[in-house]
Amino acid sequence: MNISQVFIEALESLNSNKLRSGLTVLGIVIGVAAVIAMLAVGNGAQSSITGSINGIGTNLLFVFRGSASNNLVNPKPLTLEDAQAIQDQASAVAAVAPILQGNVTVSFSGESKDTTLVGVTPEWFTVRNMSLLEGEFITEEHELGHASVALVGVDVADKIFGRRDGLVGENIRIDGQSFRVIGVLAPKGGGAFGSEDDRVVIPFTTAQTRLLHRAGRDRVDLIFVQVVDSESVPLASDQVAQILRTRHRSPIGEDDFIIFSQQDFLSTASTITNVLTIFLGGIAAISLLVGGIGIMNIMLVSVTERTREIGLRKALGARKRDILIQFLAESSLLSLIGGIVGILFGWLIAFIVGRIAVATGTDFTPIVGMDAVLLATIFSAAVGLFFGIYPANRAANLEPVEALRYE
Repeated sequence: MNISQVFIEALESLNSNKLRSGLTVLGIVIGVAAVIAMLAVGNGAQSSITGSINGIGTNLLFVFRGSASNNLVNPKPLTLEDAQAIQDQASAVAAVAPILQGNVTVSFSGESKDTTLVGVTPEWFTVRNMSLLEGEFITEEHELGHASVALVGVDVADKIFGRRDGLVGENIRIDGQSFRVIGVLAPKGGGAFGSEDDRVVIPFTTAQTRLLHRAGRDRVDLIFVQVVDSESVPLASDQVAQILRTRHRSPIGEDDFIIFSQQDFLSTASTITNVLTIFLGGIAAISLLVGGIGIMNIMLVSVTERTREIGLRKALGARKRDILIQFLAESSLLSLIGGIVGILFGWLIAFIVGRIAVATGTDFTPIVGMDAVLLATIFSAAVGLFFGIYPANRAANLEPVEALRYE
């Protein structure tokens, strides 16, 4: 018996019970589709998160106040002098941008929104790789003059203006104080520190003197450090740490600052999304397992129904191997058909999820990778073989005389 004949007979057998075969295939379809769709969602989430982190800027270090071990009761604050020292003394550093940030209420013509206020220096825009929909960036003149100017994120613009263009020159109020809009920040989505689009940006000196008062006049909340290139990130981190230890006179092993790199954020995000992807794929695989059990159930029923047929075949000279191959071919064919339809259905689900994300303004695109397709295909084929072995072996071991007597 050749392979083509085996599969032709398998198709004829499955075709004789269309509804039953269709329902059995449906279990595999749902399982494979769920695996592919869930893995696509997980991969899309990972791509979206890492893209947002990379969009923060290039070769960045983030310097925070605090202790990694939480042993220090009152760590020294970061200051403008710290930022200037890093700029002057660290050879692997290209630019430094200290910031102040806090929560404020922004209002315009009866509309208001609670948002994040960020006080920045002109270097911040380069370090953070920012771009504009319209207007201009904050300049040295704005900084030196403590100017009442602001740039707004698109979420703020949508809420208080209802539009994103033609906003330059409008006057908004930030915690009751009047500011002139000089630009609208291009959308960047979510970031490591919340939404990059839900914020208002003003000159550092203006924030320092009028809105975000700190205990020390030169105190800053965070320092962004741009490294000259990606290979120099470890060197730059060591240089920044040494400069701050010297300035803060920190005892060995008791740093009062924390330095993160983009790679740290990416590694953490990748770990979380990988766990999420495995979790989702595992849940989806359970439905594929249920589909396999459905195949075994149907094949056992088929063996019982075709007992006399099996006995007749054996009486006419069919070998045990021929019967085994025949029933394995039927279970594998059920699994194969279900796998192919499931791949298409899984891709369709991922596509629909992506379109829904676009319609709701979410920066998220499910990614159907070849690894997911191959995994689902191999797994579905394995399920068909595994759950077909017992019924096929049971059929092959039937005694011809007993099978022919079966009613």
